[in-house]
Amino acid sequence: MNVMTYKGYSARIAFDAEDEIFFGNLAGIADVVGFHAESVDELKQAFHEAVDDYVETCRKLGREPHKSYSGKMMFRVDPDVHARAAKAAELSGKSLNQWAEEVLGKAAGDTA
Repeated sequence: MNVMTYKGYSARIAFDAEDEIFFGNLAGIADVVGFHAESVDELKQAFHEAVDDYVETCRKLGREPHKSYSGKMMFRVDPDVHARAAKAAELSGKSLNQWAEEVLGKAAGDTA
């Protein structure tokens, strides 16, 4: 995975072979903000401009630029994974929620 980071904002980068351009979208925001370029140097510049423009637009509109999250996550996993996670949580002396928050936090921190 190719990720760019600037001023606390991140974007996943991809390459479109048909159009021969690099492109990306800002992650973790409520709006869709994309950018593209034909070279890596141009892509970095386009990414920085997209972040700066987004932050300035939010400031002008008086709104928070980051997406807010409720803290509630609901997802399905294989029953065997559920059982192993519950056992790992119990053995670590934590509730499944506490254990999952810790594990997800570590995993998300490694990619941010």
